Amino acid sequence: MLLQRLDRYILKMATIAAIVLLIGLTSVIWVTQALREVDLITGKGQTVLIFFTVTLLSLPALIAGIAPVALFMATLYTLNRLNSDSELIVMNAAGVAPQRLTRPFIVLTIATSLLVGWMTLSVMPAGFRMLRDLITLIRADFVANVVKEGQFVALDSGVTFHYRERSGDALVGIFMQDRRDPNQPSIYIAERGRTVEVDGNSFLMLEKGTIQRETKRTDTSSIISFERYALNLSALSGDPTGGAGEGDGDKAIYKPRERTTWQLLNQDPNEPYYKLQAGRFRAELHNRLSAPLYPLAFMLIAFACIGEARTTRQGRAFAIQSAILIVAATRIGAYMAWTASVRSPLAAAMLYILPIGAIALASAVILHGQTVRPLLARATAPLMLPLAGLTARFRRA
Repeated sequence: MLLQRLDRYILKMATIAAIVLLIGLTSVIWVTQALREVDLITGKGQTVLIFFTVTLLSLPALIAGIAPVALFMATLYTLNRLNSDSELIVMNAAGVAPQRLTRPFIVLTIATSLLVGWMTLSVMPAGFRMLRDLITLIRADFVANVVKEGQFVALDSGVTFHYRERSGDALVGIFMQDRRDPNQPSIYIAERGRTVEVDGNSFLMLEKGTIQRETKRTDTSSIISFERYALNLSALSGDPTGGAGEGDGDKAIYKPRERTTWQLLNQDPNEPYYKLQAGRFRAELHNRLSAPLYPLAFMLIAFACIGEARTTRQGRAFAIQSAILIVAATRIGAYMAWTASVRSPLAAAMLYILPIGAIALASAVILHGQTVRPLLARATAPLMLPLAGLTARFRRA
């Protein structure tokens, strides 16, 4: 009964800290990102509702990235508070083993891993796809109603749009330059055009014009004349090398992050876009599948560093700094592995090896601390000397 009450006490303290940290960190970063989208209102004539919808669709990605860090910080806070109040010493004196105290943290970690898994495997891809579709509608509205006559405006990075004048609901004298693919820039020129929506997709219907394409690899160019041409505006949010590999921008291609996990697991190997970007598909899939491992790794790292009672403030500070350094190194290593997995299938394995290795090593420290800690201390002594010197310098200051 006492142990169950102790579990509830620790779990409540850690859960409150994790929730506060998650909400606080997410809010700060969300506000920072939202300020960059103010142009939706000031420059593109959109409503406040559209502004909040666009910015809120980025929340799942923020939560998935911040939740493991919030759990790590909550674990550090809880254990440090228990140590500062001498509660860890009392628990050890009462016969409660340090590894026994992991139980409430494991419960919180399971909840965090489920949250991260739900976000990365389901909510994030749906959010990115909705964001892509919403941006397409915003772009169509921007072209049809906001862009002024005679102005050159950027529809997307590398895409410039211009029209001479407006005639009813039609735009006259259209010019559009697409330089997203530097190896194959394109220029669209049409006498007139108008935006239409078909089956949920927004198109710019061009009439009587030409498409000029330049292929710099072969130093050749081509001019295609057309009477009518439907330019899918959603394609301007995608990869310029999409479609049939011709970079024509007339077909909406969803990026790997915008596809469901089921689609990534059952990807058609004959899809032209997949053939061009197979590495990105691989990196995205393994990044999603490995994400739920990191909350457990971060929690165990924190517990392995400061889960035992420490009687000096100096010892606690050094242990906390060590935990932060290890977690930062793990996160940086995971990012490097994710980047490298675009080019190398072997690098994708590091996305799993890093958290699993951290889990195994931290568990060994927690369960067999008296044997493992001296070995780790000797092995990491050269790496910890600069950290110890920095700590001593701050303490003197």
